[in-house]
Amino acid sequence: MCYRTICLDNTIHQAFDLAVAASPLPWIHIAEPVAMEAERRGFRQLAITGTKYLMASDVYPRMLKRFRIAWMTPDERDRQVIDDIIFNELVKGVVSDASRNRFNSIIAALRKHGCDAVVLGCTELPILAGHSDPCPLPPLDSTRLLARRPCAGQFNTNRKVRVKEGDMIECRKMSWWRSPAARRR
Repeated sequence: MCYRTICLDNTIHQAFDLAVAASPLPWIHIAEPVAMEAERRGFRQLAITGTKYLMASDVYPRMLKRFRIAWMTPDERDRQVIDDIIFNELVKGVVSDASRNRFNSIIAALRKHGCDAVVLGCTELPILAGHSDPCPLPPLDSTRLLARRPCAGQFNTNRKVRVKEGDMIECRKMSWWRSPAARRR
């Protein structure tokens, strides 16, 4: 059995080193599986999206450097637009076509600057990417990539693992387990 600690909140990873230092269990940084997936798929420059705090931090740049992957964030005005969409709409369950179009136009601009994939660095951003309008860049959903990572080496590589909110994963060789509470849903 493997034990790893994860936190699915991107922005809080600014304090990752403090949590790791105080924990008896090993942690997986949210940017690591994103960087691993980008490397696996051959992406060379990532657009980083998320809260304005995340986009201004070194949460992703520090990890991407280790993988020799370049990165770019939207300009300050577009970072504020994304942050406003997250906190004024998405966290309240509001998803508007106008916001989806604006988000996609920001990503399209980053594509013109050489980005070949986009990090969806906020749990709510996948709601905007790839629905009625396909995302202008291949999305890397940090939350899902991290949720699948803790015991990646112990899963059958032909089997997809679906993780829903509230599921507990206990890794066993070549299998996964959902908590009884999650199974009743």
